[in-house]
Amino acid sequence: MTSRTCISLVLAIALAPAAHAAEPPRISPATDATAAGLVEIRTLSPRIEMDIRYAGANNFTAARVPGYEAPACYLLAPVAKALAAVEADLRAQGFGLRLYDCYRPVRAVQAFMAWVSDPQEQSRKALQYPDLDKPQLLSDGYIAECSGHSRGATVDLGLLDCRSGRCTPMDMGTDFDFFGPRAHTQTPGLNDAQKANRQQLVQAMARRGFANYAQEWWHYTLQPEPDPGTAYDVPVR
Repeated sequence: MTSRTCISLVLAIALAPAAHAAEPPRISPATDATAAGLVEIRTLSPRIEMDIRYAGANNFTAARVPGYEAPACYLLAPVAKALAAVEADLRAQGFGLRLYDCYRPVRAVQAFMAWVSDPQEQSRKALQYPDLDKPQLLSDGYIAECSGHSRGATVDLGLLDCRSGRCTPMDMGTDFDFFGPRAHTQTPGLNDAQKANRQQLVQAMARRGFANYAQEWWHYTLQPEPDPGTAYDVPVR
């Protein structure tokens, strides 16, 4: 979703196996993706679909997010290999993945904090947090000071149905980055197709070692993380 936070890391201890200690990771001195050991997913999975929301204005901030200079998906090498395997598994069954976010620079998380602290910017409220006020985005653990995405082992994604030869998004019950209980993976009120689609994604990701964060149907972290003690701030280019 948005910023995977120090607060949400504490919550995740009870909610998902992707949890780690709440102590903030160190920020790597690396200045580019190669030095950080980050791999662009399309070098391993050229057909995987991309909709990197923070590289444009179609996101909850209504603007391109600092740190995103291109719509690219970087992950640490073991994570990228595992994700490419998920895509290959799904393609063999007539399905595929659409990626919304992968590695997230620390500066982007800081930009989220600045956005949530601005009471005047409410342009996407009706679309993405209709039932919450901005202060609740902090108190409920949706946005805060550090993000698991910055460690290069977390990805936000959805499912595609490619059985007709043309890939189309599957109905997951909410859009990516919807703030609220309807985005919880096991939320009540979903129809049968939405429940089945969420479970199909959970199972496909779990086969390759990814654990879902229970408050966001799209959010997965490879377990164990390759380097849970390190975050990165290199730009996405």
